[in-house]
Amino acid sequence: MRALVVDDEPPARSELTYLLEQDGRFAGVRAASSGTDALRALEEDEVDVVFSDISMPGLDGMELARVVARFAVRPQIVFVTAHEEHAVDAFAVQAVDYVMKPVSAARLAQAVDRVIEARRAQLAAPQPVPEEPAPPPAAAPPSPRPADERIAVELGGVTRFVQRSTIRYVQAQGDYARLFTLTGSHLVRIPLSTLEQRWADAGFVRIHRSTLVALGHVAEVRQGQGKLSLVLAPDGPELPVARRHARAVRERVLADRPAR
Repeated sequence: MRALVVDDEPPARSELTYLLEQDGRFAGVRAASSGTDALRALEEDEVDVVFSDISMPGLDGMELARVVARFAVRPQIVFVTAHEEHAVDAFAVQAVDYVMKPVSAARLAQAVDRVIEARRAQLAAPQPVPEEPAPPPAAAPPSPRPADERIAVELGGVTRFVQRSTIRYVQAQGDYARLFTLTGSHLVRIPLSTLEQRWADAGFVRIHRSTLVALGHVAEVRQGQGKLSLVLAPDGPELPVARRHARAVRERVLADRPAR
């Protein structure tokens, strides 16, 4: 299994990471110092179980668990905390176990046993059998857009959520990506290539090696002197389209324009 340890206190985080690394049932253990960092780690790698503290500044452990509960493939949650009063709330968010600090190797091993049992039950759960597809209607309605997504961003030490539908374009900044909305921009630790794959069905297309654009925010397509650019609503900016992407981008923009 692969685990993620989340704790804002370095000694507790290091100790729990060490104990899990000694357990032969884990192929890898990552660590995060906040709920926001944990969400970024979950975006980058597949994780089977999250061992999280509860009382943390910003996005705390309970809020993190509620966000994780909306994942299509949800990792198991184990809370590791020094406070007993959150136990009822912990199981309300379907936590597998609630481990009190200081953590012993034996108690942690019990929690891992419960994680394995929960994973087996999850994998063994019957999946709905798809019905035979009905013949398509003569004029099928357009496919619905994917449900909107909330992206956790940190601003001045406060974790906020940005709706994907408000993001007009994204630019790569090393291993990070900067999300641009009408009201500002937000830096997130998610590679541009990951967002390109994840948001393709939501109308985001790559127009340059460092830029993704949400086609729903495109107001104009400009072409001149062999160059193509997109102007975003309501008042810009104008973003250049790399030559190698020009044909595909033009076709996608025209395909996404509603018929008149």
